[in-house]
Amino acid sequence: MRLTTAAVIGAAIAGFAISPAMADGYKTCTKLDKAQWKPATEAEAKAKEAGYEVRRSKVEGTCYEVYGVKGGKLYELFYSPEDLSLKHTIAK
Repeated sequence: MRLTTAAVIGAAIAGFAISPAMADGYKTCTKLDKAQWKPATEAEAKAKEAGYEVRRSKVEGTCYEVYGVKGGKLYELFYSPEDLSLKHTIAK
């Protein structure tokens, strides 16, 4: 009984320890099939129009994640590939 309780507590602590790393990204932007997504270069262009110096971009879950610098600060911008709307921003 004590061993089982200790194992459950240990697993819970481990889960809390890794949750900040997993909470960093934003993964849900669209349910649209990937074949219908707009090009990632258009998401980069939207970030540039908003005044960001784009460093790189990638697919994160169902979002385009664009890394950009504005005012000397790094940002992660999450765009919907469906309509290129900005869904979430993280300042680093």
